[in-house]
Amino acid sequence: MSTSNKKTQLAVIFFTVFIYLLGFGIIIPILPILSRDFGATATQTGLLMSIYSLMQFLFAPFWGRLSDQKGRKPILLFCLLGEACSYVLFAFSRDLPTLFVARALAGFFGASISTASAYISDITPPNERSKGMALIGVAFGLGFVFGPAIGGFLTQWGSQISPEPFFNTSFAAICVGGICLLTFIFGFFNLKESLSEINRNTERKNRFLIITEKLKIPLVNQLIIIFFLISFAMSSMEATLILFMGERFSWGIKEVSYGFGFIGLVMIFSQGFLVRKLIPRWGEKKVLFLGLLCFSAGLGTISIAHNLTLMSVAMTLLALGNGLSNPSVLGSISLLTGSQEQGGTLGVTQSLSSLGRILGPALGGLLYQSLSIISPFLFSSSLGFIALFILINKFSKLPNKGKIHGA
Repeated sequence: MSTSNKKTQLAVIFFTVFIYLLGFGIIIPILPILSRDFGATATQTGLLMSIYSLMQFLFAPFWGRLSDQKGRKPILLFCLLGEACSYVLFAFSRDLPTLFVARALAGFFGASISTASAYISDITPPNERSKGMALIGVAFGLGFVFGPAIGGFLTQWGSQISPEPFFNTSFAAICVGGICLLTFIFGFFNLKESLSEINRNTERKNRFLIITEKLKIPLVNQLIIIFFLISFAMSSMEATLILFMGERFSWGIKEVSYGFGFIGLVMIFSQGFLVRKLIPRWGEKKVLFLGLLCFSAGLGTISIAHNLTLMSVAMTLLALGNGLSNPSVLGSISLLTGSQEQGGTLGVTQSLSSLGRILGPALGGLLYQSLSIISPFLFSSSLGFIALFILINKFSKLPNKGKIHGA
């Protein structure tokens, strides 16, 4: 594949992933409002938000493995079409059971994010693998920043168009479905298949067998655990930060939204710029070490932040650390995996990450309520340092192909 063609395909896959995450971000501020209007309890609202990650945990290995057999393009396009349908169902939901089905379907089709990672693995050489994976992180960051704001805007716009009950949230969901459909059409004509016939793996395996199999691979299993710990720690922090900021600094939803927006912007900067500059100089494993150190220190600093200046330092360290860690982990896993196993292995990685996002909010909330307001952040920081210890233990054996000698 020529350089210009590769850049075109990276741009297409970046846009595809961005739409996945934008849709998720748009629905986030709508979901609690809609579930409340349907009479949901706080617990049911939490479950409604968790079911998306649960479906990703269950089906990310399935889509990844299927893309190893059938190719990346058909899986990505099929799942984009499925995402569009799930948002249409969400728009016309008028009771909680239907809403649960719509979110479950969105998580089922959204689990194909691992296929996008495998696509990047297919078209990037080893020395550019982690930089390519950083595109996924940039797409996450952009969706994280713009999704909730667009969701709020679309809901308000819908209220101005019609005062009918639920029209505003239905209007926003239909718009998301339309964006997914447009992306499907765009990808159908512009996305090229990245996996050659000779590299396809036709062997069929049970998804839980795939998870067990990947967790037995030396080094790869350690990196998957590190990725799981990062997701676990991050989601525990996200679930309790708004409560913490309200109690310690009297912040409301608006101020915390700006805070999350700041985190997203720093993640975009670190993955879109810093990763591309640091990996050629240091290689994947040194960047990962720095990322985990900043990530863990940032989480720990939240617990001792009694003024907004120190809180800003904590958030900056946290976002930088997360932005540097994720592409380095994914790039290293890809480098240690054969071409026929990319989708399956990255699917398992995303699946375990989703498990972390299921467990994190529940445990973070329990610690906040039962122990103290700083306990979720100390717990998350300890998870980060455990990940750092695992990395140090295997440091000499990890790949470093992104480093340019003499840089």
